[in-house]
Amino acid sequence: MTLKIIQGEFARFLLAGAANTLLTYLLYLLLLEFLTYLLAYSITYCTGIALSYFLNVYLVFKQRASFASFVKFPIVYIIQYCLGAAMLWLLVDMAGVSPAIAMIGVIAATVPVTFIAIRFMLSR
Repeated sequence: MTLKIIQGEFARFLLAGAANTLLTYLLYLLLLEFLTYLLAYSITYCTGIALSYFLNVYLVFKQRASFASFVKFPIVYIIQYCLGAAMLWLLVDMAGVSPAIAMIGVIAATVPVTFIAIRFMLSR
């Protein structure tokens, strides 16, 4: 694939990710009113995976959805979840950052890793 195709995919990935992030961040803030930050993060994270799958398959990488890819897709997010939860814990419990602000740092750190992993998984 050419650099131009990868740049286009990354631009679409950022737009889809921005929409997904905005929706899931708002859900996270809502859930913080009722749940602990780690439980709110976990629920929001699972919701975001499903939304991300459809955005990435249809809009970003323009692939066909399949049951097999849907089942494999969360594997990418297992690693991202562990990284994000560890970073969130370090920022909130160890550094004293507010959970709402800490989540922004977690998002910024995990986006590039996620793009590479999803591209590898969905590209045929």
